[in-house]
Amino acid sequence: MTDRFGLAVLPTPLDEAPRLTAALGGPRVLVKRDDLTGLALGGNKARKLELLAAQARHDGADVLVTGGGRQSNHARLTAAAANRLGIDCHLVLAGPRPDTPTGNLLLDGLMGATIEFGASDHYARLEQAIVDAGARLASAGRRPFTIPIGGASVTGVVAYADAVDELLPQLHDAEVAGTRWIVVADGSGGTHAGILAGLGAEAIRVVGVDVGTRPDLDDAVARLATEAAAASGRVRPTGEVVVDHDHVGAGYGEISTAAVEAMTIAARTEGLVLDPVYTGKAMAALLTRVRDGRIGAADSVVFWHTGGAPALFDPRYAQCFDGA
Repeated sequence: MTDRFGLAVLPTPLDEAPRLTAALGGPRVLVKRDDLTGLALGGNKARKLELLAAQARHDGADVLVTGGGRQSNHARLTAAAANRLGIDCHLVLAGPRPDTPTGNLLLDGLMGATIEFGASDHYARLEQAIVDAGARLASAGRRPFTIPIGGASVTGVVAYADAVDELLPQLHDAEVAGTRWIVVADGSGGTHAGILAGLGAEAIRVVGVDVGTRPDLDDAVARLATEAAAASGRVRPTGEVVVDHDHVGAGYGEISTAAVEAMTIAARTEGLVLDPVYTGKAMAALLTRVRDGRIGAADSVVFWHTGGAPALFDPRYAQCFDGA
């Protein structure tokens, strides 16, 4: 049993989405509600941080160090996890300090994180900036525990292999039949990789939807899935690594017309709130695959809701939703 530090409200529900199913003309859509994990407004990173926080505590860390974009959900939840551990948090965020903090960034400040702005938004350079921040803290006598972008270390990925152990009985209880799919947003790739590691040889197809975070996403998912399976004593995953690169839009954090449509449909059929950075693009990919027949009307789809709603309150997205 993997060591955990209790942070998340688990298990999360697997909800039917009958009105969304009807709007799409099939397939049967269910939503795995990892937006309801509880910690600091929830999200998928809470699962990863349960394992990472346990490791940090074991190592005697006095500060968690990580980073991401200015609207990083992972940064928000890491700051919250640090507070639950009773230690500090140091965040390295891409881009300049904004005039007014909003969304996730406002919450980072509320939770007292030290925020270092100005890092590159290039994935590898941002990762290096996080490592460098940890090294500076160590030189100053601190005991940092450094976490990669998105918590996408092998330890973090194992958390989503474990999440599949939670999902499979729910699918059985819901009597989910036919060709089975999972659709999930793909940022750093850790959630997608963990799902593949947890599924092993299960006949469930997984589509990760690239949101524009890392250029080596396909290779990273395959590598992390294999490493997480080995680390957790599971069989080597046999599922194909499928990454949808068609819904990035103008880039990471840039809302797309397809995402606006998908978010609107989800909200107006199921009252389901998605975000413009991750889940909106993942839902857009689901809609596209239903419309072009790659996901059939008789299939069943789990949309893995990874959270992220605070980013919706960045004012640059407001003009996209007029309430009409």
